[in-house]
Amino acid sequence: MNRLTRIGVAVAATLATAGVFAPAASAAGAPAAHPVFVQTDNPAGNQIVAYHQAGDGTLAQAAVYATGGRGGVLQGAVADHVASQGALTYDAAHRLLYAVNAGSDTVSVFSVQGEKLILRQIVGSGGMFPVSVAVNGDRVYVLNALGGGSVQGYRLVHGHLITEAGWNRGLGLDPDATPQFTHTPGQIGFLADGSQLVVTTKANGSSIAVFGIDHSGAPSQSPVVTTVPGAVPFGFVPNGRHGLFLTEVGTNSLATYRIGADGKAVREASADTGQAAVCWAVRVGDVVYTSNAGSSTLTGVRTADHGRHLTVLGNTATDPGTVDAAASPDGHLYVQTGVKGILDEFTVHHDGSLTMIGSQTVPGGAGGEGIAAL
Repeated sequence: MNRLTRIGVAVAATLATAGVFAPAASAAGAPAAHPVFVQTDNPAGNQIVAYHQAGDGTLAQAAVYATGGRGGVLQGAVADHVASQGALTYDAAHRLLYAVNAGSDTVSVFSVQGEKLILRQIVGSGGMFPVSVAVNGDRVYVLNALGGGSVQGYRLVHGHLITEAGWNRGLGLDPDATPQFTHTPGQIGFLADGSQLVVTTKANGSSIAVFGIDHSGAPSQSPVVTTVPGAVPFGFVPNGRHGLFLTEVGTNSLATYRIGADGKAVREASADTGQAAVCWAVRVGDVVYTSNAGSSTLTGVRTADHGRHLTVLGNTATDPGTVDAAASPDGHLYVQTGVKGILDEFTVHHDGSLTMIGSQTVPGGAGGEGIAAL
């Protein structure tokens, strides 16, 4: 773990779904705009900054919305306050946006109307320092990072979260392990078929914990834990119905895992990026891009044969402290960089290469994590 703590920026990780390259069209035949939302995680008052997308993919700030809670900062964090993926999660089926308020132990629920957000609810996270949100149908789960880690489940009813007291599970991690930013859980997310719930633990166990989900939406009493020594699992995106593309900070790699019906995780492939602090992942078609906070780069990795074959395409520079990223449906990639709170904008080409088309300074966004592109 000493090598991790020498990394000069904090390492940290919403499930991001694959984008498509063909621009969407409005009813009038013109390309449709795809708003982008960015979370600040500001301890003085967490906010969501909304951006308008122009036809060429560049962004302009549209509005700023208070979440009604505070951001939080994990001990040891430099570029990423909450050291996680999925801190801001969009529920497309219900047009809702979920934002963690790590400093308040709450989650804010917004309804989404284009670029406009309406705060509908603030609910307790069921634990300490919420960092990630997962959604599947009417089931919503929140990952809490401190106090040994925990997950809390909710049922979505008419656009509001109803806390299910029986859907809270502790992770049993060492609550005193330091530094916090490498020793807290990284992400929570459902497998694509909704049958299992996955949590990564980073350096506090270096494991992949999988809860079974029953027909009611309740988690199994305890997770099946697969330990991957030295890997330090962090952020992931789905690969088919029962698989994941997962970043491994300890080896600075992107790996493919299959999750069995028994909850065991089996590595099927791995690709070394050659970069530092490889923490977040976003998928665009058959390419997965990793955000590498220590190198201030993105690495493109082409996937084939259901993820069993991975090919590193190359690296693209960003502003300092590359963290969370999201892809819009029209072939653009938006990347938070935490050192100065800058949002970088890229066009994604068919060969997987990226062209920077602009950047935005997010107000109060230094150290922020959580991004959604609709």
